[in-house]
Amino acid sequence: MEKQKIGIPRGLYFYFFKDLYIKFFENLGVEVLISPPSNPSILNEGTKESVDEMCLPMKMMLGHISYLKDKCDYIVLPRIDNYGFSNQTCTYFLALYDIVNNMGDFKLLNYNIDEAHGQDETDGFLKMGRILGFRDADTLKCYRNAKEYAESKKRKMWLQNYKNLSKKNKKILLISHPYNLYDEMIGKPIVKYLESLGVTIIYSDAFDPTLARDKAKQISKELYWIYSKEALGSIPLSRERIDGMIFLSSFPCALDSLAYELAMRKVKKPYLYLTIDDVHSLTGIETRIESFIDIIEQQV
Repeated sequence: MEKQKIGIPRGLYFYFFKDLYIKFFENLGVEVLISPPSNPSILNEGTKESVDEMCLPMKMMLGHISYLKDKCDYIVLPRIDNYGFSNQTCTYFLALYDIVNNMGDFKLLNYNIDEAHGQDETDGFLKMGRILGFRDADTLKCYRNAKEYAESKKRKMWLQNYKNLSKKNKKILLISHPYNLYDEMIGKPIVKYLESLGVTIIYSDAFDPTLARDKAKQISKELYWIYSKEALGSIPLSRERIDGMIFLSSFPCALDSLAYELAMRKVKKPYLYLTIDDVHSLTGIETRIESFIDIIEQQV
């Protein structure tokens, strides 16, 4: 019997759950197909399926989903509403499943996370296992093993972040969401450019998220977007050992425009706010980064 093939789009959720997904499906003995790194072709395809108000990562995600169409049996696409009443996600994390269903005939492997109403990740993975024809006991075993593996990978990332905080050269806290930081066309060019200037990057997503959410209360006690809390919580966790911070947002993210504004009013370190859109040139951004680094060097 031919293996089922599961497609995982390399956008949005991918950067939160890639290790969990890949290990889970490998444990089940299911073939995994990941869309390629973001490129102009994928962005152009996603833009065709988008409306103007959609943010750049959303356009990228739609492009990755379109790439996988007809290449696999299912495309993984969760509907993630919240992790409790005070830990809401972006509206697109909730709406994406329905948006894609309206794009065409996609065979989606879907599950819900709505902890405020009793639907958690374990329930979701059991649902995926049933859709694929596996017994709950086998699915649960594969999920728990994958979860342990993914958590161990995260702990290694946190440890490396703390090691980088101890380095002597210029250290910049790069504040953004994983789907920005690690996307080939959004955050990666900025990361590479900073590294070419001899900067050590401290990643906002490479701290224990539970601790970061608690520390985010020092920035704002009213924020209820979980990923904004995790990004801003990195500031109290690192500010004594960094030289400056860069807020990286993608146009036109309303959540970031509010959350980052709250943070910038309170930080005491030099900061730079960058907004990335779907224009491919980074010339102006590189100039701003150079000027920012010059300011930091003059203050040392």
